[in-house]
Amino acid sequence: MDKEQKAFQIAIDGPAGAGKSTIAKKVAAKLGFIYVDTGAMYRAMALYFADHGVKAETAGKNPDLFKSQIETLADKPDVTLAYRDGAQVVLLDQKDVTGQLRTEVVSQMASKSSAIPKVRTKLTQTQRILARTHSVVMDGRDIGTVVLPDAQVKVYLTASVEERARRRYLENVEAKKRGVPKTEEDLNLELIKKDIAARDDQDMHREVAPLKRAEDAVLIDSSDMTIDEVVDAILDLVKKAGYVPEGK
Repeated sequence: MDKEQKAFQIAIDGPAGAGKSTIAKKVAAKLGFIYVDTGAMYRAMALYFADHGVKAETAGKNPDLFKSQIETLADKPDVTLAYRDGAQVVLLDQKDVTGQLRTEVVSQMASKSSAIPKVRTKLTQTQRILARTHSVVMDGRDIGTVVLPDAQVKVYLTASVEERARRRYLENVEAKKRGVPKTEEDLNLELIKKDIAARDDQDMHREVAPLKRAEDAVLIDSSDMTIDEVVDAILDLVKKAGYVPEGK
């Protein structure tokens, strides 16, 4: 890509557990783009809120109190992305918290706190700055609709609830083997399935930046596809969009 050519943007949206991060990382690696895991950024914020006494259940019991608690804390944490040993990590106030972001406590908090406008505004600004100056693959729930509405390639990646729950369960089992703390809920397939279904409903019906497929996004259902098949499908969309790698 020459210097005058606009940075190329790939937006991948979809529900929890659809494999967005895995796919986005591989696509970014193939193209030499920067991968931006927006979900991990929201989870890092959620971890900060949980560590500072905010409880996700407050959102249902006392929405005004929950919003007030989140807004009071939202400007305080510093959430950034960095690369260490070739892998992207999430830094919360300069501390690597990547291994703490997949617990059910953080998942539940993220689903609630990410709906607060002040939280979304803070992180959306960070994400847009990255995408203006670098070619990126960015995944989340409102990338193609809100964060990068002019992205050259937009994908809505999904899979059945059952398949997404199975993947999350296996991911948690492997994480526990590596020594990452996991609760009984994290290792209960039925509870994971219920949590994913509930998060789908919450994400699709929240007032701020709800999860939905952008009108110009290509739908990819990965339920019966391998990771490489999904990656190849997206790379084909990039090629059709006219992206020419540097030096070609």
